[in-house]
Amino acid sequence: EVQLVESGGGLVQAGGSLKLSCAASEFTRDDYAIGWLRQAPNQEREGVACINPTNGVTYVKPSLDERFTISIDNAKNTVYLQMNSLKPDDTAVYFCAAARRGVSISLLPGDFTSWGQGTQVTVSS
Repeated sequence: EVQLVESGGGLVQAGGSLKLSCAASEFTRDDYAIGWLRQAPNQEREGVACINPTNGVTYVKPSLDERFTISIDNAKNTVYLQMNSLKPDDTAVYFCAAARRGVSISLLPGDFTSWGQGTQVTVSS
């Protein structure tokens, strides 16, 4: 099972930017997505963006795709989430997660089986 460790969260003012990192123990040749998901207080966990390490295909939640970008550095086994023009509504714990084998692209939390510990992002108004 892949191990994932997030970093890069913090406190930022509205309109600012943050870049989250997800360091994975390995990326295998299996077909599965690595995703960023978030959970705000008293809300359900939601998918933000995902990437397939094997083919580089990405998908960002349409309501976020003008502000958020997901990328990967395979040499470093690291997936990034660049977040620009942050809003208070983006405040949440952001998790990095690996989907089950065969799930190439997904934002559904139920498709992800290995999770990092999460990193807090707080956007002040």
